Amino acid sequence: MASLSVPAMGRVDELHTDVCVVGAGPAGLALTLMLLRSGVDVVLLERSTGLRRDFHGELLQPGGQRILGELGVLEAARARGACPLDGLQVLRDGRTLLDLDYRRLPGPYTRLLALPQRHLIQQLLRSCLDLPGFTCLEGHRLADLVRTGTRVTGAVAHRRGLHTTTVRARVVVGADGRHSRTRKLAGIEAGRSEAFDQDVVWFTLPAAGRGTGTVRVLRTARGALLVHDTHPNRLRVGWALPHRAWNQVAAGGVDGIRRELADALPDLADVIHGGLDDARDLTLLDGFAAQARQWVDDGLMLVGDSAHTHDPLGAQGISLALQDAAAAHPVLLDAVRTGDASWSRLLPYEQRRRPVAAAVHRMQRLQAKALFGPGGPVATRLRAAVAPLAGRSPLGARTTRTIAYGTGPVAVRTDLFTAARAATAGSRP
Repeated sequence: MASLSVPAMGRVDELHTDVCVVGAGPAGLALTLMLLRSGVDVVLLERSTGLRRDFHGELLQPGGQRILGELGVLEAARARGACPLDGLQVLRDGRTLLDLDYRRLPGPYTRLLALPQRHLIQQLLRSCLDLPGFTCLEGHRLADLVRTGTRVTGAVAHRRGLHTTTVRARVVVGADGRHSRTRKLAGIEAGRSEAFDQDVVWFTLPAAGRGTGTVRVLRTARGALLVHDTHPNRLRVGWALPHRAWNQVAAGGVDGIRRELADALPDLADVIHGGLDDARDLTLLDGFAAQARQWVDDGLMLVGDSAHTHDPLGAQGISLALQDAAAAHPVLLDAVRTGDASWSRLLPYEQRRRPVAAAVHRMQRLQAKALFGPGGPVATRLRAAVAPLAGRSPLGARTTRTIAYGTGPVAVRTDLFTAARAATAGSRP
C-alpha cells in the first residue's frame, strides 16, 4: 500500500491551538486522534518527513490492540500487513522455561500481533487527517519550549533549519520517545537505570514459509535473542548483548556474526547464512530502563517512552504508550475545557499510569534475573520442569493476562467524542 502524504503547509510563523503534541509515534498519533474526536484542536510536530524513520519494536499486546480497536483503526492497520502470533516462549539450553499461550485469553484479543509501526502510524495519521482542527508540521524539529513565567505555553520548531514556527498551546505533550527532547528542554531528568545492562541489535531476515507463529526468547552465549514472524514473510530478530559488547562482536565481521547467530538458532541457520549479507543491515539500540522524575508540569505532559522506557525485548513499549494516550485523553480534555492546565490538573494522569510503568519495570527485572541470570544446569532443569505446569495452571493464566493487558488496563473514553467531529470524519480537509 502506498505511503500516506501529509498536505504541505506554506510558511507559517505562528500557530495557536489547544494542544501541541511532539512526536508522531503510536502514542502521539493515538492521543491526537482521541483529542480531535473530542473537539480539541491539535498541532502535531514531527521531525521526520514522509514518516521516514527507523522502527524496530512492533509487537502489540492485547492491551494495545484493545485501544486501537476502540478507536476503530486496528483492522485497517492490520489490513496493511501484520502477523498474528499465538504466544510467547522463553527457552534456555534447549529447554522451555516459560510458555504463554495467548489463545487461552478471553476474546476478542487472543493473539499477540506483529504490526509494523509504519502501518499503524499510517492508519492513525489517515484518521487524523479526516478530522478538522488538525495541523501536522512534519519535518519540524522541536527547538525550544515557550514559557510564560514557569508555565509551558507553547513550542518553537525549526523546519530543516530554514524556518521557525512558534506554536502557542494550552498544553504541550512530549511523545517524542526514549531520548525525548521535550523532556530535556523541560529540565526533567530521564531517571535512567542500567537495570538490564544491555544493548539490542535489530534486524530482519527473509524467511518465506519459515514462520513459527509465536515469539521466542532464548539465551545465547553472550546474551539473549527475541525472534518472531513479521510482515511480509520475514523474521524479526532482536539480539541483546551486554553494554559495549557490540564492537567486539562486529570486529569478527558478518561471517562471525552469522556463525554465532546460527549456533544459537540452529533451526534457522540456513535463513541466517542466506539472508544476513552485511553487518550494516543491523541496527544497534541502546537498551536501558527509565522512569522520568515527573511526567507533568504546568502546561506540560509526557507520554510513552518520553515518560518511561522499558526493556526492548519485553514487548510492552507500544501497548503501554497507547494505554498512556487513553489515560491522558480525558485529563487533557478537562484541562482544555476548564482553561486550567496546571500541574495539579494534569497530575491524575501521572498518578494513574506511573504505578503501572513501575510494575512493568519490576516484572521485567524479575524475568531477566530468573530466566537469563546465572543458575547452572540444575536450576535450568528445575525451571524447565515447572514451566509446562505453570503454563497450564491458573497462575499461568493470570501471568498471561497481566503481561497481555498490564496491571492497570485502560479503555478509550469514546463517550467523550463529540457528534460534530464524528460527522465530519471521512472528508479530507
